[in-house]
Amino acid sequence: MSPPCWPPHIFILLIISLPLCSSQLSSSFDTCSSGPGWQFFPCLPPPTNMKEFMQIRVDPPGITCGNPPERFCTLENPYLCSDECDASSPDLSHPPQLMGDRERGGLITYWQTITWSRYPEPLLANITLSWNKSLEVVDDIIITFEYGRPTSMVLEKSMDKGATWQPYQYYADDCLEAFGMSPKQVSDLAPTNLTRVICTEKYSRWVGAKEEKNVVFEVRARFGVFAGPKLINMDALYIRMETMKGLRDFFTFSNLRLRLLRPALGGTYVQRENLLKYFYAISNIDVPARCKCNLHASKCVLRDATLQCECEHNTGGQDCQRCRGGFRSRSWRPGSFLPLPRGTANTCICAVSGNCECNGHSNRCSYIDFINVVTCVSCKHNTRGQSCQYCRLGYYRNISLPLDDDNTCVECDCDPDGSASPHCSDSGLCRCKPGATGRRCDSCLSGFTWRGGGNVCDTERLICQNGGTCLDFQRCVCPENSTGKSTPRPRSPGQAPRGRPRVQLKLKT
Repeated sequence: MSPPCWPPHIFILLIISLPLCSSQLSSSFDTCSSGPGWQFFPCLPPPTNMKEFMQIRVDPPGITCGNPPERFCTLENPYLCSDECDASSPDLSHPPQLMGDRERGGLITYWQTITWSRYPEPLLANITLSWNKSLEVVDDIIITFEYGRPTSMVLEKSMDKGATWQPYQYYADDCLEAFGMSPKQVSDLAPTNLTRVICTEKYSRWVGAKEEKNVVFEVRARFGVFAGPKLINMDALYIRMETMKGLRDFFTFSNLRLRLLRPALGGTYVQRENLLKYFYAISNIDVPARCKCNLHASKCVLRDATLQCECEHNTGGQDCQRCRGGFRSRSWRPGSFLPLPRGTANTCICAVSGNCECNGHSNRCSYIDFINVVTCVSCKHNTRGQSCQYCRLGYYRNISLPLDDDNTCVECDCDPDGSASPHCSDSGLCRCKPGATGRRCDSCLSGFTWRGGGNVCDTERLICQNGGTCLDFQRCVCPENSTGKSTPRPRSPGQAPRGRPRVQLKLKT
């Protein structure tokens, strides 16, 4: 298999500049090697801001403001309720897609919910972000709220495209009251419990909407537990990724979900006389991540609105999570960061001719798609065949050795003078010329002698002809109608002898 060529219709993800952590993570494994040896090295696709490709859904139905139109206030000016949300007006609507758009010309756009006019019924909203693809987060996830951050919320993740969910982090102004958990920060974690789900109060207390807007899932700080605060010792993180159970999975997701449980209160209790100032509004969600390709791809592409790894190492699937068709599925493993600095690709090996491999004589295969055939490429050790199971012409199988032995094919070595062909049978027997014998055709049958080529009978290299046989390797014994040293054919009187040997001939009467 050669490194991939890119069809022009494939859209390759744009690489967006990310903070230090992202570039550090991809420094050693940012691409598969091309050319000889490509199959030995793991690789990663580049990181990007995955908000460009996320699908957004909000629940429950009717939670987005504007239908019907509604007035709202702000916490900074709770009695100036002149703002309006109207889904029928482009200038006054706040649909969900504005959480993932690019702000243009400094104008902030945002999604907004209805106000808390039904208090004390909880004002709950779920925001589900979907990619239909496994991703690996590479830096801090940042959610930007307008008009105040929630008093309590949960960030959840799914690894199976939304079938099941698990908490990623809890946020509250009082973790013990909201979730029965003691508040913690990532800096409180140790290498042994880095994947622990915590509740933080850092992003929920009221400090003024204009001063603090972001709620953060701190990825860089978790990397820093292993790599140091400035992420200098990335090798330590790579080693932990391989040796610490569940660490890779902790940074893996296919979907994210925000469960908004209680809106910003402005540092006070709920003021029931003015419920129009309580709502949720999100202007931006940044998700710096890369496609998860199990270290088997250096590029991720968008096909039919679906992200897809461009798999190397004879792997296939959306996440390169299996061996390609015709390759041995039981041999699949993700690539490995170890041994440093280049890691191990764990390339899939061929599975052809009834689940047989290339018998140790090749680690490359070619898949012929239209006839669904996989064949070994560049068989070594003088082997050939779909599974490198036969010997090349001019070689035969040594049945005393296993098929995967480097010396299983032995050269025929047929004698060039005594054999009719340089090729031999499957058992190693050469096809001999008349008078020659032996496996290599390097010996003579009885009545023949071998002196550098031909059935000769004396030092003059005279060959017995016309059915004559050699006696004691010295003279020819002629049939009844011939005479002479070399027993030529009978000829007419006066006819000159043809070719060598030139000898005096006598005809019997």
